[in-house]
Amino acid sequence: MQLIKDINLLTKKEFLSIFGNIFEKSDWIAISTFELKPFKDIKDFKDKMMNIYEKSSKEKIIIIFNLHPKLAVEKKLTSFSSKEQFEAKLNTCTKEEMIEFRNLNEHYHEKFGFPFIMAVKGKSKNEILDSFRQRVKNNFEVEFNEAKLQVKKIASLRLNEILN
Repeated sequence: MQLIKDINLLTKKEFLSIFGNIFEKSDWIAISTFELKPFKDIKDFKDKMMNIYEKSSKEKIIIIFNLHPKLAVEKKLTSFSSKEQFEAKLNTCTKEEMIEFRNLNEHYHEKFGFPFIMAVKGKSKNEILDSFRQRVKNNFEVEFNEAKLQVKKIASLRLNEILN
């Protein structure tokens, strides 16, 4: 119970420094969540943050998608993304894997208008590549919904990491 009291006592600046990148480079979600204080408990806090994302327009969701890095090839990463990709060993790709990631990223972005998004925590390079190969075949609606779900998974994992 103390944790939610501590969260409720955070200043806006403190809140943003902790929760601002839960949704990749989309601190407006954290700002909107901050405005809903006080939170009854951790579940209430998480639910409010996730609801802001879920209720966002398709256009805003696509903006959030486009703030995500291209897997394995992007160099400028948030600390969260850097850690997640490092743990998935995307920094140890062979030359052939890098070429495949680069080609898949390019094809995927051309087809859907946003980067491939996957919650990579706990996944191997091969699992990520296999998923990439399969999902690039999806139609827009299926892939939009999958990417939206993946962003939510990433945010949930990040929140749990901070709160535990």
